[in-house]
Amino acid sequence: MSAKLFKLIGIFTAVVLAGVSGMLICDTIHSHARENLQDAKECVFIIPPEYIPGGKTGLFINKDNPMESSSISYNVYYNEKDKVMTNREAAEYIASGKADVVDESLALTKDIYENNMIGAYDKEYGENVNYSVSSFDKISIDGYPGFKIDSSYSPSGESQIYQTVYMIISKYRTFTITFQRAADDECEQFFEESAATIHIR
Repeated sequence: MSAKLFKLIGIFTAVVLAGVSGMLICDTIHSHARENLQDAKECVFIIPPEYIPGGKTGLFINKDNPMESSSISYNVYYNEKDKVMTNREAAEYIASGKADVVDESLALTKDIYENNMIGAYDKEYGENVNYSVSSFDKISIDGYPGFKIDSSYSPSGESQIYQTVYMIISKYRTFTITFQRAADDECEQFFEESAATIHIR
């Protein structure tokens, strides 16, 4: 297989990850403001110098791709509930029934996350990729609650792929950082160092 084809596969895999992560956020986090949480405007962290922009907003791929297929992706889900509505917009919103949706983001569990991701990845690849969550831990970064999730999956013809996801939740925004690598990628130290720099403000 040519180096060009390997590179295309690596970039495709990284882009799929970014897309599926976005679907997960939309499917599991509803649109209400979390009244008991602080507002946060941004999430910042250091991208290791070994990673370069991957052609899609929030996506970074290893500069040695395709020899190293690891990637880092960043996604922000914004529920827009801090926007000021006119009286008419507010009345239309209440009449739509959307105001009755309950925010379940802080009640996310391993089973809910795993089931959503299984469905999303199997649909994206058109096959069972054996997605599995190995650890699901509640975390807090700068006073904001969230989750650290380790998982893996294995599409046909590819080596096992490992992910570590940091999902941090504020009043109006949920920030998701996903570190992904293949079994033979040597990048775990880079990922740990990058994760240690995550801050919410």
